[in-house]
Amino acid sequence: MVKVFKKEGEAQNALLFRFSKKIKQSGVLKESKRRRFKERPQNKRKRALSAQHRDSKKTEMDRMRRLGIS
Repeated sequence: MVKVFKKEGEAQNALLFRFSKKIKQSGVLKESKRRRFKERPQNKRKRALSAQHRDSKKTEMDRMRRLGIS
């Protein structure tokens, strides 16, 4: 947990700047963003089917590009 205390005579903007700097240095923000969109792991079959689909789309696009049908 990041704690920042206001120094005597310190402006609010300076305190906010120090707080945001500490948050960035601690890595809390980066970790929360990484966890926000965590996906469940796919099983082997789904990964294989997805790879096959990508490969077939790629070959189809290459074939169309060669024929001049963009």
